[in-house]
Amino acid sequence: MKITIAQLNYHIGNFARNKELICNAIDKAKSEGSDLVIFSELCISGYPPLDLLDRLDFIEKCSHTVNEIAKQCIGITAIVGCPVINPKNEGKKLLNSALVLSDGKVVCSVNKALLPTYDIFDEYRYFEPEKNFSVFTFMGKKLAITICEDLWDEQPFDNEFEKSRLYTVSPMDELSKFGPDLIINIAASPFSYTKIEAKENIFRLKALKHKIPVISVNQSGANTELIFDGASVIFNGEGKLFRQLPFFEEAVETYSLDQISTGSIPREDPKNLIIELIHKALVTGIRDYFDKSGFKKCIIGLSGGIDSAVCLCLAVEALGNENARALLMPSRYSSDHSVNDAVALAKTLNVQYDIVSIEKPFSAFEEELSILFKGKGRDITEENIQARIRATLLMAVSNKFGCILLNTSNKSEASVGYGTLYGDMAGGVSVIGDIYKTDVYRLADFINSYKEIIPVNTIRKSPSAELRPDQLDTDSLPDYGILDTILYKYIELQQPAERIISEGSDREIVLKVIRLINSNEYKRYQAPPVLRISSKAFGAGRRMPLVARY
Repeated sequence: MKITIAQLNYHIGNFARNKELICNAIDKAKSEGSDLVIFSELCISGYPPLDLLDRLDFIEKCSHTVNEIAKQCIGITAIVGCPVINPKNEGKKLLNSALVLSDGKVVCSVNKALLPTYDIFDEYRYFEPEKNFSVFTFMGKKLAITICEDLWDEQPFDNEFEKSRLYTVSPMDELSKFGPDLIINIAASPFSYTKIEAKENIFRLKALKHKIPVISVNQSGANTELIFDGASVIFNGEGKLFRQLPFFEEAVETYSLDQISTGSIPREDPKNLIIELIHKALVTGIRDYFDKSGFKKCIIGLSGGIDSAVCLCLAVEALGNENARALLMPSRYSSDHSVNDAVALAKTLNVQYDIVSIEKPFSAFEEELSILFKGKGRDITEENIQARIRATLLMAVSNKFGCILLNTSNKSEASVGYGTLYGDMAGGVSVIGDIYKTDVYRLADFINSYKEIIPVNTIRKSPSAELRPDQLDTDSLPDYGILDTILYKYIELQQPAERIISEGSDREIVLKVIRLINSNEYKRYQAPPVLRISSKAFGAGRRMPLVARY
């Protein structure tokens, strides 16, 4: 038996594009003499379709597309992921299904049993879980077909509060009663740099436990904030890695079951690749956000600081230098080296840049408000006015030239509210909003690993918003090394204050940081979508009340 793995980049609701991708892969599989070609979860609709699943016309288009693809399945069998209407009168109206296509029609439907409702997932909102299990016999082999979470019943968790076993049933334990010869898992698993090794271990341990090969097919590409890493894997029955498809790329590859059962390759430690993978993820996220939204050009406010520098480098790699432009907006507080560093970077990347001083509009604001503010000293008000002037200028260029504004705030700033609402928090998408400041520096070093692109001075100088004389970030915040440690433990690991303090962090600093996190939820609620690269990004995967006291 020859099996083809199709790791593709789907577009939600773009049925024509998804159909073309799938049919091209089927044709390639046929040309290689394949018997079975496997696609990813909900590949017909694109993932995640969210409340489009509430529309009957959307579901009907899914069904029509499946029937069209099935016509291509003559002399070959395909497994595709698709939402289907639940035939039963009780329960949710839809099923998340793996459909087996053969001889021009759907010959088998396997439904997802475990429906995640944590982090960015909310599948029980739409789908009814499967409670009955069976294998599909193909060419004399029993195939245990599972859908993503169905193999994740024993997944590890980030904190000790959660149970070691999330679900009360193990689909694979039920399927093992039928004596399967192969486990097939179709997935739509978003990238998280903290989950790379854990994800691989899920499949490795299932192969070891049941002593049969595991094939897991993931999608690549990005849809809004979710970035899918591909990295589809094949493990043999001894739990050894046979093949891992590329990260963040499309790939269609064919192997025989005999090859899979006996072969293996060395596995590289993913810890050595984390910054490189984060870099690829962000480039993929930008590229697909623009491509799938029909946009081409971007604009970035280039300050001479490391955040905007990294974002511009990522944007140029994703979109091309001809589609990126920068706006430098110095004020009376901007240092000469910041302007010079920003100009140097723009020239190195060969992007169009313009310099527009904010001094005149800022002075006009000061003059008009002088009577109203009489007797009041200068404070954060004047700092925020500058940030909002810059946002106005950036949006003016965006409107006039059709450039989407990329937000350059990092996760450390967003966590503690160190940003101006309707000012430097503006943008169509947040590029590094899931990257802590210490990792922004690591990204900059990675970008400069072969030659200097980002000026060394940009990386080495002390971070500053330059909104008042001699301002430094550390005037308002702890050192980023200290801050990021606390943020990671509180946000990703969800540790309480006392636990963080007991592990060595200063009590006063911890309590201040947590107070800032909780009091700035309203700002993050109004922020642009954040490209997700962690297990707990701001946005859909972290839902907190705006009006709360805890």
